[in-house]
Amino acid sequence: MRMNLTNNKGFTLIEVLVALVVLSVGLMGIAALYSQSMGAGRTAHYRTQAITLAADLADRIRVNRLAGAGYAGAALNNNCDADGGAIPNDCTPGQLAAHDLLRWQANIAQILPNGVGAVAFNGITLPPTYTISVTWTEVNQGNLTYTMTIQVPPLF
Repeated sequence: MRMNLTNNKGFTLIEVLVALVVLSVGLMGIAALYSQSMGAGRTAHYRTQAITLAADLADRIRVNRLAGAGYAGAALNNNCDADGGAIPNDCTPGQLAAHDLLRWQANIAQILPNGVGAVAFNGITLPPTYTISVTWTEVNQGNLTYTMTIQVPPLF
């Protein structure tokens, strides 16, 4: 019995189309995975920024313990920045707290999309408690909030 070799000379059109479909599905999967990893990286970056910004204000509160509820008040420009030196202009602890809030909230708005920062103060508990919240808008997730609670014992 003889085999006819003319029928086995290469790919048929159907085999080529099946290979293209398989390749296309694989490439779409890779594109979806890449897109998802980019979104996860962006979210991780924003979360890291929110944690850093909250920790920054927590450090400012610890340094300016006498301000108390001043960090839960309105943010104001009290010109408390240092004038070329290490000592800021003569500001009360409350004025420095309002100025710290102004600069902190400006940093949040600049770094995070639709970023907003807020502070709640509870002076009833001992030691006093501050709750620092940073909120931003994340693509496909809506608003996300990072909250940090710190206790700052008073100076004696």
